[in-house]
Amino acid sequence: MTVHFIGAGPGAADLITVRGQQLLASCGVCLYPGSLTPTDLLAHCPDGATLVDTADLTLDDIIGKLVAAHESGHDVARLCSGDPAVYSAVAEQMRRLDAAGVPYDVTPGVPAFSAAAAVLGRELTVPTVGQSLILTRAQARSTSMPEGEELATLGASGATLALHLAVNRVEQVVDELLPHYGPGCPAAVVAKATQPGETVLRGTLGDIAVQVREAGLNRAAMIFVGKVLAAENFPDSFLYSAGRERHAPGDPYCEHGGQPH
Repeated sequence: MTVHFIGAGPGAADLITVRGQQLLASCGVCLYPGSLTPTDLLAHCPDGATLVDTADLTLDDIIGKLVAAHESGHDVARLCSGDPAVYSAVAEQMRRLDAAGVPYDVTPGVPAFSAAAAVLGRELTVPTVGQSLILTRAQARSTSMPEGEELATLGASGATLALHLAVNRVEQVVDELLPHYGPGCPAAVVAKATQPGETVLRGTLGDIAVQVREAGLNRAAMIFVGKVLAAENFPDSFLYSAGRERHAPGDPYCEHGGQPH
């Protein structure tokens, strides 16, 4: 049997992928992060399915349940908030399953940063303004950041930043980024994107920390910093330019399905 790591999306039950929903409906066992999974999403599980909230479980506990379900002949839905590729703790679970000889696959989901950008109504790659997006977090009560990935180092690039797991350290974020972006750089915070209680703050690097504290935000929030958040007078993308020859040999826009600006 198979363990299916499934991206549950950013919060709203209808933002799970069709594949994810179908897998969820086919598994007799579902492990889910209780504090982040809407009950409407669990309604897709089949009648009589075993539902396990992992909020208070250790890694050993979780692996034990995955292996036991596999040995009992059950496919398992292992829901992950957002997308499994980012801050999901899937890597260590895969490593343990490899050692136990348990097969698994991964179904992507809508990541939190993407949902938050949609709530803001902003594209995060804007022609001539910003073409790079750095996903990172702030150092807190968690695994230390690898050398060279300190926030101040990443901020030196001037690229658009999307910070997970950082709202409780918003003052630290501001202090480390001010030398590179300046107090007037646009900033935004989206908490509980697509969920009840969704909160959106817009401002600058100079005032966003005060806004966060006044709003009482302390979890499930994305912080964005970058000029793209307020971009207005930028040129149109070359993608749809009337001056671009379409279907030309070697045109990466056509042959590879990419849409660079």
